[in-house]
Amino acid sequence: QVQLVESGGGSVQAGGSLRLSCDASRYTYSSKCMGWFRQAPGKEREGVARIYPGDSTTGYADSVKGRFTISQDNAKNTVYLQMNSLKPEDTAMYYCAAGMPYACIGRMSGERFGDWGQGTQVTVSS
Repeated sequence: QVQLVESGGGSVQAGGSLRLSCDASRYTYSSKCMGWFRQAPGKEREGVARIYPGDSTTGYADSVKGRFTISQDNAKNTVYLQMNSLKPEDTAMYYCAAGMPYACIGRMSGERFGDWGQGTQVTVSS
């Protein structure tokens, strides 16, 4: 069974930074589209960033472009989300997800990702 384990969440003041990690070492993640999603209370789930480890192609939501960076460490089968210049509106539970390669094409939709981690909370105070 696929297992994704997130870590790195926490509380930070606006303007600060956090780096989230997603341990995908339980399977061959290079054949998957890896994504980060977030969901705040009362809001819909939002796709934040995605990466296709096979060729390192990345994509971002407009709301995080220029502030967040998704990357991978193939040796560790780990995907990272570096979050800089954090804003209070970035407060949410962040989830790592894995999907078939086509999930990295077109609109980033949670329905295209079949495996999910348990989530890690990010709280940004003003």
